[in-house]
Amino acid sequence: MNDPESLSTRLLAWYDRHARVMPWRVSPQDRAAGIRPDPYRVWLSEVMLQQTTVAAVRDYFHRFTARWPTVTALAAAPDAEVMGEWAGLGYYARARNLLKCARTVVADHGGSFPESREGLLTLPGIGPYTASAIAAIAYDEPATVVDGNVERVISRLHLIETPLPAAKPELTALAARLTPALRPGDYAQAIMDLGATICTPRSPACGICPWVDNCLARAEGVAAELPRKSPKPEKPTRRGTLWLGHREGAILLERRPDKGLLGGMLGIPGDGWDGQGGAAPAEADWQAVGEVRHTFTHFHLILTVLAARLDGPPLRGEMIPRHDFRPADLPTVMRKAWDLARAELTPPPGV
Repeated sequence: MNDPESLSTRLLAWYDRHARVMPWRVSPQDRAAGIRPDPYRVWLSEVMLQQTTVAAVRDYFHRFTARWPTVTALAAAPDAEVMGEWAGLGYYARARNLLKCARTVVADHGGSFPESREGLLTLPGIGPYTASAIAAIAYDEPATVVDGNVERVISRLHLIETPLPAAKPELTALAARLTPALRPGDYAQAIMDLGATICTPRSPACGICPWVDNCLARAEGVAAELPRKSPKPEKPTRRGTLWLGHREGAILLERRPDKGLLGGMLGIPGDGWDGQGGAAPAEADWQAVGEVRHTFTHFHLILTVLAARLDGPPLRGEMIPRHDFRPADLPTVMRKAWDLARAELTPPPGV
């Protein structure tokens, strides 16, 4: 039987030597010297890292914290500016919840995050994983943090053959046994680092793992096969149309409803592929300029992009002068359509 205290001690010793350097992280050496993590930066990084890689998040994190260095600054930011900076990270509901959470922290908690997992769970957009991560990393509460990296490490350490997602409760219970009372914040980051750098999905570097002698999957020669996963259903493909209208340097755009896919974002009028929109937004000589393809969590999307000069007022949306919006503020699928159609715009947008 693996001794939890011995395992956590060895992992922390490994982390002290090999911790990844991240812009939101306080190193184990600095933490030992009494420097505490900023809960705002921990929270922001955890929200950004959901469904996204560390490499993809770094630049976004630097831009966000340069522009809004505190939760109070973020809470006061205009929605459109935050959504624009978020564009490209996907899952725009997270950006809307980000603002709701920041404003709740300022309005109801005096600009300070609650210092317990239970308190954090009362905030908008913070679920069990994020609450545990903030509580452990920012406040050293011995909360059990379980992301995909941790699931992989624990399934291999204990040779759990049950496929995900059915194995989640068992993996969480086993992970909880290993969470130490001493340095739980460093431990949470250590086990995530272990999964990200050593116990990787393919070709794990077992020979340099601090837990190699205790890993049951390694002993059985099946480490690379775990965790097992239930087969995912094939994603369906949807098709639709986007109409990019223009007139004298202005572009036809519309603000999408707060709820639903790409909620609250500025977008090009579409035909209802997402349950919104409808018919063409204006009478015009619409010309096809090509197709864009994009994949969301649950489906693939193919959109035909049409462009036309508009001589009259649109039926929906508004004509926005080209200099009043940035293509970078559009969600990724809309930016793809813009990049495809902008050569057709008259007069040229000056990009």
